Amino acid sequence: MPADDPPGDEPADFNAKLIARKQEWARDGRLLTGTTADPARDRLPPGQRLVKDWPVLDLGAQPDITPTRFRLDIDGAVRRPISLRLDEFLALPQQDSLSDIHCVTQWSRYDNHWRGVASRTLLDLVEPRESARHVLFHAHDGYTTNVRLDQFAAPDVFLVHQWEGHPIDRRHGGPVRVLIPRLYFWKSPKWIRRIELTTADRPGFWETRGYHNNADPWAEERYG
Repeated sequence: MPADDPPGDEPADFNAKLIARKQEWARDGRLLTGTTADPARDRLPPGQRLVKDWPVLDLGAQPDITPTRFRLDIDGAVRRPISLRLDEFLALPQQDSLSDIHCVTQWSRYDNHWRGVASRTLLDLVEPRESARHVLFHAHDGYTTNVRLDQFAAPDVFLVHQWEGHPIDRRHGGPVRVLIPRLYFWKSPKWIRRIELTTADRPGFWETRGYHNNADPWAEERYG
């Protein structure tokens, strides 16, 4: 499946029943509590429950991205587009990070230890144009999702390849996935293939299926 399929396309190996059920959740407002919270005071967002494991959620496809197959393109509204092999990505400055994660399906997990490359390091390499305002992520399975450029440039955002001291496995999006811990986890795509900077917002897979464009857990922006 090409990485640059238009948002809204549904690859044949995606689980159609799962997608239909989650679209029904969006229509019905399932899991909504109608409350908000202050992230400076409330660590757990509204309606969330803590888990100790890391649940596996995907759309029915788990692509096997071998080291030789891995490629990360960062392009679009940038002055210096790049295309990185896995060894080139791993040769970039690495950082450790600690963060909580929050899934729209109502689970949260505290104190996750990550290792990867800061988004700011990547942005410095490609030099976004003044007109760049948004980011569209493309994954190897055909999945897409969008964020604002300032959200992607936040200091706690990384492209990660380790979790709890071990390589991120295939089920969780290895070898490299996006980590944007301040947003619901569907905004942190697995199996990242391409990061496209854009001048206009382009909603991704779930955003075109009833899910919120911004996805702030403390504002309970599950659906839009």
